[in-house]
Amino acid sequence: MPRTTSIPCLPAGACVSLIGMAGTGKSTVGRILAALTGLTHIDTDELIEQTHGSILQAVVDRLGREAFIAEEERLIAALEARDAVISTGGSVVYGPRAVARLRALGPVVWLAAERDIILARVARHPERGLAIAPGQSLASLLAEREPLYRAAADLVVDSGGPDPGTCAREILRLIAAS
Repeated sequence: MPRTTSIPCLPAGACVSLIGMAGTGKSTVGRILAALTGLTHIDTDELIEQTHGSILQAVVDRLGREAFIAEEERLIAALEARDAVISTGGSVVYGPRAVARLRALGPVVWLAAERDIILARVARHPERGLAIAPGQSLASLLAEREPLYRAAADLVVDSGGPDPGTCAREILRLIAAS
């Protein structure tokens, strides 16, 4: 018998997808949200690493930004998931088929944070994979992506100040209220 989601207001099998810039806590909040609900956690950056057999930045470097974005879109558009929290890579919003797939699976939550918070968090983890154009600043990348996150999201949660557990509980509250 299929497991039903422990988010009562969502249909059985529904997923919750987290989008946002690097440094907004998608993976951390996603793991906590999955633990709170009993859902599976899927990290799409990890799926890409497993598919390509190397760390995310090496995949980005080897493929180049545009080919990486196309590969990310292909993998996520074909994602078969049920009863899961999906933490995506920050560039997922460039792929219309990927965004459509996430929206078909359930609510999409944009974890948003102030620019300075994102810049500081990314600076603390320079090894993280980032699909950024050569010579582009992180601030301009954020400005480029913000309208895409806004358009893709059903809900927006501030992940800049609260701890990740508070963010996860806020996501549950907003889902229940929607």
